[in-house]
Amino acid sequence: MVPDTTELHRLLHRHFGFHEFLEGQESVIEAITSGQDTLVIMPTGGGKSLCYQLPAMFLDGITVVVSPLIALMKDQVDGMAEKKIPATFINSSLGQSEMDDRIARMKRGEYRLIYVAPERFKSERFVAALAPLSIALFAIDEAHCISQWGHDFRPDYLRLKWALKDLGQPQVAALTATATPEVRADIIEQLSLGKFGRKPPQVFVSGFARHNLTLALSHTANKAEKLEHIFDTIDELKTGIVYCATRKNVEKVYEELAGKRLSAIYYHGGMTEEQRTKAQDKFMSGRCAVAVATNAFGMGVDRADLRFVTHYDIPGSVEAYYQEAGRAGRDGEPAKCELLFNYADVKTQEFFIDGANPTREIITSLHLTLLRLCKHGPVEMPMSEIAEHVKAAKNDMAVGTALHLLTRAGFIARDYRQGSRTYTTRLVEPVKPLDELALDFERLDAKRQRDFDKLWRMIDYVDCHGCRHGYILNYFGETDAPEHCSACDNCGIGPAPKRRATKRAKTQVAASAPAAPPLDISAKEKTVLLQKALSCVARMNGRFGLGRITLVLVGSRSKEVFDSQLDELSTYGLLKELGYDFTQELLRRLVTAGCIQVTTDEYPKASLSEMGRRVMLAKTQVNIELPPFEKPKPVARKTSSAAAVAAEAEAPYDVALFEALRQWRHDVAGTMGIPAYLVYPDATLKELSRQKPQSEAALLEVRGIGPAKARQFGAETLGIIRGAS
Repeated sequence: MVPDTTELHRLLHRHFGFHEFLEGQESVIEAITSGQDTLVIMPTGGGKSLCYQLPAMFLDGITVVVSPLIALMKDQVDGMAEKKIPATFINSSLGQSEMDDRIARMKRGEYRLIYVAPERFKSERFVAALAPLSIALFAIDEAHCISQWGHDFRPDYLRLKWALKDLGQPQVAALTATATPEVRADIIEQLSLGKFGRKPPQVFVSGFARHNLTLALSHTANKAEKLEHIFDTIDELKTGIVYCATRKNVEKVYEELAGKRLSAIYYHGGMTEEQRTKAQDKFMSGRCAVAVATNAFGMGVDRADLRFVTHYDIPGSVEAYYQEAGRAGRDGEPAKCELLFNYADVKTQEFFIDGANPTREIITSLHLTLLRLCKHGPVEMPMSEIAEHVKAAKNDMAVGTALHLLTRAGFIARDYRQGSRTYTTRLVEPVKPLDELALDFERLDAKRQRDFDKLWRMIDYVDCHGCRHGYILNYFGETDAPEHCSACDNCGIGPAPKRRATKRAKTQVAASAPAAPPLDISAKEKTVLLQKALSCVARMNGRFGLGRITLVLVGSRSKEVFDSQLDELSTYGLLKELGYDFTQELLRRLVTAGCIQVTTDEYPKASLSEMGRRVMLAKTQVNIELPPFEKPKPVARKTSSAAAVAAEAEAPYDVALFEALRQWRHDVAGTMGIPAYLVYPDATLKELSRQKPQSEAALLEVRGIGPAKARQFGAETLGIIRGAS
């Protein structure tokens, strides 16, 4: 019997103590209790959990809840216990005897809700234990993780469709806070919602709008300026999260906060489980006001009183940004969400995308490498060492991802040895050639392109001059997105908070100049300017990237321009008076506007799109806002004063490591037939010898190393540094 509205409200008050449902909850619960498959898109703080918890009180059978976070499971089970609702969880935090006891009690029907980590469905024994049970509802939280087009794809989620088959295809409720229309369609397909004799699934999209969140973006020139923004925000709003893209940045920001005696914890995937749990408990209990974290500190963060979320680095997608920003203001009170943007930060996300999406060339090279390494039997070797043998790979992360793909395809098996951080890798018999493996290279290429597209859409958000709330709602497919709000920096949010009167802030304010104005030219002059830029792209014939095109337009006298004879092009120096920064940003805006297309291979190359060609030929116009323009400053002459000499004195570095790197550079340059400084200049070698980076992401923090250098020489560089440690 399906409960009526009166009965649902009675259950809501009896078990959960609420008198009214939040927006969207009641219709979802009615669909679930009537037996329909459902896909629920509900914003962070919208009450997704109640949508399966309340039906569990009514449905005839148990409710299995798939959840990716151990801490979230424990919190929800503890909450159920307080409400006298029998529930438990099963995940890797349990010992075998405790797990066996809970499974036995589950079989005896002692629980209404069972929270399960997705990786548990690897175990045939566990699935077999569930199979005889009467499963009334199979709820999948964070369902976007099942879609390879989503921002947080997790391979363990792919096993769920096979588990559902083994469990007799029970009714499914898939729930998530962020999913574009494309991801929603993929979730429905992956989970076969509405099939096996059931009605088509009901899809519920509760508005993404979070009117209590103020969305803001601040362009920052350097890390010191970012820290000032963070200090100001903490002074004003007290409680919140600072998200960083890398573990290194998390620890740096945390150290700065600790140095100011500010109450903070840090959290990232490189910490032990015990350290992460301790940090999260301290923050969630209110004993600490600020968390500095990577996106590992995410799903399940349910502290209602967060007054701000600040992004120190740009996230990789709008989905990731809005999900993380949405953790502010869950109590409905006003909160501030600010992204601190510097275009150089985009390189880190590009590096991550390269690492998560190995090219066919890398996978092929790894396949041949493993055939050679494992020819005489299994090898015990860390991933970084395997990567050194893969000549096509300049990014260790890409090799790690490729290893995972070859494992899933059944080419190799990798076994983790307890007490060691090393895997044993062996070939699976019969050994198959690459073209016989279940590897869909077209799909992999499409995902790589999709990930880059998501990053560019995030950059579009940065450049957005209209309503930021409207931009995000349009992104998620809402048709009634506003054109104007009162809660974003573009639409107007009132006066900016006063900056703290610290010595550091005063120095910064005194030294800073007003923001550069847009270039003041006529519409006709603007058209000619765009034609000049696009003409240069056309004359490069798709052979080079945006960086090289910028150098040509500004008339650079660099060796890389002269060696390729690019100084002979008619477009050489056309935008010299506008400077490098303006020209580079102009080209990027032309990419965003669809006039320039950039490949997503290992060495991205730029070419004109059909639209760009029409703009260049004055057959159509494009409406883009020109970048801010500040006249390039003349380079100051070096002085010979004692003060200048002292200022240029070098910090100490590891001389032995420097010599090892220099010898390696000499050998590489000799092999490639290029001058040594084109591998790395001495200044970069010294910086490497000071910082001694241990990961690909850390390499990007070294002055003089961008994604291209990291891809080309990163693995070998890290090998030299590790070998000298």
